[in-house]
Amino acid sequence: MKNLLILCLSLALISFGCNKENQEQPVQTITLGAIYNLSGHQATLDVPSSKGAQLAIQQANDTGGIHNQMLQLLLKDGQTNTDTLVAKVEEVLEEAPSTLGFLGLSDTDQVLAAAGEAANNERVFITSGATSPLLPGQIPDYLFLACFGDNVQAAAAAEYAFGDLGARTVSVVYDSSDTYTRLLQQYFITRFEGLGGQVLSKKAYAQGDMAAAIQASTSADFIYYAALPQDVVPGIQLIRDAGFSSPVIGGDSYDEPEVWKGQSQLGEVYFTTHAYLGADNPSPNVQAFRQAYSQSYGGEEPNAFAALGYDATQLLIRAIELSSETTPAAILQTLGEIQGFEGVTGSISFHSDNRIPSKSVTIMQVSNEVQAFVMEVIPREVPAP
Repeated sequence: MKNLLILCLSLALISFGCNKENQEQPVQTITLGAIYNLSGHQATLDVPSSKGAQLAIQQANDTGGIHNQMLQLLLKDGQTNTDTLVAKVEEVLEEAPSTLGFLGLSDTDQVLAAAGEAANNERVFITSGATSPLLPGQIPDYLFLACFGDNVQAAAAAEYAFGDLGARTVSVVYDSSDTYTRLLQQYFITRFEGLGGQVLSKKAYAQGDMAAAIQASTSADFIYYAALPQDVVPGIQLIRDAGFSSPVIGGDSYDEPEVWKGQSQLGEVYFTTHAYLGADNPSPNVQAFRQAYSQSYGGEEPNAFAALGYDATQLLIRAIELSSETTPAAILQTLGEIQGFEGVTGSISFHSDNRIPSKSVTIMQVSNEVQAFVMEVIPREVPAP
């Protein structure tokens, strides 16, 4: 009897020890890399995008993760420096060699650096906000866009200016140092002239000579100003100081709600962007995102770049859910087959010959120091990349 009691106690202790060991084993995680410029001049676009990405991960984990595994987002600051961006991709893979894929960034030149290194390591990269339609060809197979191309938003701006504003002449001012701004003005001119519009002047600037380019411009029905985020408001102020009172139109780099506060002197300004995130947008997806984002970030209002970061992450999550294997190769293949993904910024589908989704463009106006919705459009004709 005594021996039987000792045996039972021993078995109980072994069982307890096994259960304790099982409880202390770490939960397996699925790792994604997020490369965003959390500092430097691109931070104004990338910080909201990074918050949207983190929200998507949080929501997935709150509902049990994927395939009984939690998600981990390794978020790195690229510091708006191409060398740093490459190093941060390498850093993620060193910390987590099983990383399935990457997402991030809002500028073409920045994406080329980071996504190029991801492709070198056979990892997919979804850019949430870099809009060059040339990107998938520059990084074959591995680079996808969650956003529309610059040729699409530029065409929408040209058609709006010509058709809705009745403009027939334009003066173009653009930053010649960045791929985004060079492509944007090029596509805009192609579509505006195709409609019958006339370009009266075209002036490029680099750092330090913005004022000279603006002063050398010709008065026209409106000014198309293709600028990086940090130059948007200062450049428009220089346009007004130079005596040009006609409307200014630009691209999605203008989508920074906070910078327009206190800027009533800038006059009539319009821009193209990815989605309208206002409280009066009736879209259930937009409303659900607004509520979740506000709750997670202390009442902060999301912009289109926050929604793009959220959608890019959700696309990777969907690819993981649908894949037969949790491997980088399987995720890459599954992502390219996604159809009809209903994101906050619109419906997204990919095809074997096109890794840029066909999406509508939102036209916004800066009115009373805030961004105001004008319309959502699909351009009738889009210049070739």
